Amino acid sequence: MPHQNDGVFHKSSVKTSLSGDTQLRCPLKTKVFTMKSMLLVLLGLLAFAQSESMADVNERPNIVLAISDDQSFPHASAYGCKGVSTPSFDEIAAAGVLFHNAYAGSPGCSPSRASLLTGRYPWQLEQAGTHASSFPSKYAAYPKILKQAGYWVGYTGKPWGPGNFKAGGRKENPAGPAFNSKTEKSPFSGISNKDYSGNFQDFLDKRPDDRPFCFWYGAHEPHRGFESRSGLKSGKSLDDADVPAFLPDHPVVQSDMLDYYREIEHFDLHLGRIIKILKDAGEFENTLIVVTSDNGMAFPRAKANCFEYGIHVPMAISWPSAVQPKQQSEALVSFVDLAPTFLQAAGVDIHPQMAGVSLIGHMQGASLERGAVYSSRERHSSSRYMNWTYPQRAMRSGAYLLIHNFKPDRWPAGDPVKLNADGTLGPAHGGYHDIDACPSLTFLIDSRHDRKWGPYLNWSVDKRGEWQLFDVEEDPECMRELIKSPRVKRIREQMMAQMNEFLTSTGDPRMHENGDVWESYIRYSQIRKFPMPPTQIPE
Repeated sequence: MPHQNDGVFHKSSVKTSLSGDTQLRCPLKTKVFTMKSMLLVLLGLLAFAQSESMADVNERPNIVLAISDDQSFPHASAYGCKGVSTPSFDEIAAAGVLFHNAYAGSPGCSPSRASLLTGRYPWQLEQAGTHASSFPSKYAAYPKILKQAGYWVGYTGKPWGPGNFKAGGRKENPAGPAFNSKTEKSPFSGISNKDYSGNFQDFLDKRPDDRPFCFWYGAHEPHRGFESRSGLKSGKSLDDADVPAFLPDHPVVQSDMLDYYREIEHFDLHLGRIIKILKDAGEFENTLIVVTSDNGMAFPRAKANCFEYGIHVPMAISWPSAVQPKQQSEALVSFVDLAPTFLQAAGVDIHPQMAGVSLIGHMQGASLERGAVYSSRERHSSSRYMNWTYPQRAMRSGAYLLIHNFKPDRWPAGDPVKLNADGTLGPAHGGYHDIDACPSLTFLIDSRHDRKWGPYLNWSVDKRGEWQLFDVEEDPECMRELIKSPRVKRIREQMMAQMNEFLTSTGDPRMHENGDVWESYIRYSQIRKFPMPPTQIPE
């Protein structure tokens, strides 16, 4: 199997393709053929090959990716989160495998989705490895590969983005053609009016010749902004909010968490409708379904950060005709593994560009002995002077999460102050645009002088050391720095060396002389203006 020879994959029993792939063999005893007889033989072989190929295509599994927008592990009821109800996610987990250690390619939408689509790490994707840039067409995406193999392909909701795929030489979004014509009344102002499941039905109704299909259900939820108090209006209680330690356990934040939960439930509602459509059509048993999220929740110190709540995401996978139900996996899995998984399931060769490994063998009982998974970020929003990035690389191995902040002199959440449209200086703490605008951020800023709540803003926006290390099994909120602890000196040194070796071997520009190439990639979304950044946080 094509996979990254990175020194951390000790062994793999996953095969490159499903057993039973058709290989055309014709043991003819050839002597001398006339031109006519040779032509007849060739035409017969061609017809046979085409019929065999189409038979194989029609027997292949369907593939559905359901991906929410900004949802952290463990915010699904299958993981024991009491404030959110996700019966559809739980159904997929019960029908297949519930993954406890799935890591996104990046803590931001565009690069994470690009990593999923291509099976490559964000630093291997040039412009597509940063936020709101382009997506070079030279990088193969699994929907197009499956389309070329005979699959009916499409998406609804949010595909790859934000960014400009046409600038990269593509004619359509890498997720495929859009099916977004069906709408419905939105239950709250922060929730999209797209009828995701209705669009899936439209996609199926237009499928030609009962071909196998590959569908991308990309919900816009739970991306900001939320309708304030929508969680409370839905019958939730502030006591239901499981506020992580890096945020204040205060009613403002609790209510904000409930609004986030409510949007997750909208994603899950349409997932349930899609499951029903599949069952009614008799397609559920032979459909490989992956449910996950592109990155962590849109709260301070989560999304756009390589901490656990930024890159650790929920994931469940089912394929009833091929994978046993009610499994749980503690294996480290990465977004780079999903494209190879889809291709292997479809009986298509895994593209040589792909760095991940197929998960099918693991889901069918083989161990996945992997030493580490990796994530990264460069520019997120337009949040700094000269549109600078905040480059991070993260490595999860065993109980530990190691983070390399390549530019520790920069502000991780964005420069504290930006310029107004007229060029005048904006308000203090008005420039943290790597944190989505939200009640939680407003509370942190407004409470910055409070003895109890003041430290929470600093934890989110203060400059950080070049290296950070956390025991995420004991400290999933990443609050206790271990990088200087003598107790983990050997682990720290081993992980730093291993990360450096892996990034170097996989061509990360940050490990070579062209690391600042990331500053040159065009951003197609809004660009803000900032003064020369201050060295201290303003009062």
